[in-house]
Amino acid sequence: MTNPSVSRDVPLPSALHSPLHSPLPSPLRVGLMVPANNTTMEPELLAWLPPGSTCQTLRIARGPALLDATTLPAYRAGALELAKSFDRDSLDLIVYGCTAAGFISGPDADTQLGAHIAELTGLPTITTAQAMVRMLARHAVKRVALVTPYLDVVNERLTAFLAAYDIAVTSLSSFKARNVDELAAISSAQVAELTRQALHTDSDAVFVACSQLPTLEVVRTLAATSAKPLFSSIQVSALLASEMVQPGLQKDR
Repeated sequence: MTNPSVSRDVPLPSALHSPLHSPLPSPLRVGLMVPANNTTMEPELLAWLPPGSTCQTLRIARGPALLDATTLPAYRAGALELAKSFDRDSLDLIVYGCTAAGFISGPDADTQLGAHIAELTGLPTITTAQAMVRMLARHAVKRVALVTPYLDVVNERLTAFLAAYDIAVTSLSSFKARNVDELAAISSAQVAELTRQALHTDSDAVFVACSQLPTLEVVRTLAATSAKPLFSSIQVSALLASEMVQPGLQKDR
């Protein structure tokens, strides 16, 4: 039986979809996993997905500090246990929507986590970290400018994660949030300001990493006037999720 999880080695289609120009045809039923503090990903994911799409959201327990290598094992174990709670018969796929958990784990562990969730649920599974590298690879991005909310030690993990896919970080701007309260306080206007600056750096693309950061209007507004590709964690999760369930979608774009 084919494993429904997403593999690092599966080739990507070549086109980028923007719901502003070409709405996807069929609603999706998404099982979404996010940290307990995440208030952004569900509404923004639904905004990127086809109209009528739904989310069954499970929130992974965590403490007030941001994730790091010491807190990740318990967080990961909690996520796997929680995945068993999905009503799988009412879903099309699972989105594991914690960018930091993916890249802190490293490429192999993140791929294994997606495979494990897929095995537990019997559903295709995409992690946000894998969606990130897949979209960058699709656009042949070798040098990326990042906008993140993370502390230096976590940003170093993100840089190493991308390096494993031969993607170099040429610029990194961070809010350096120390806890979930500081993370939640970051506004769309603040994200837009750092993103504008990143778009003027020497890079092939800009990526706003973190599924808690508000990025919907930032990406839609700035991408419309920028020649440089601009992506966010939530946006690429939605795009890759859509393509997993509707594999012929790329032919229609």
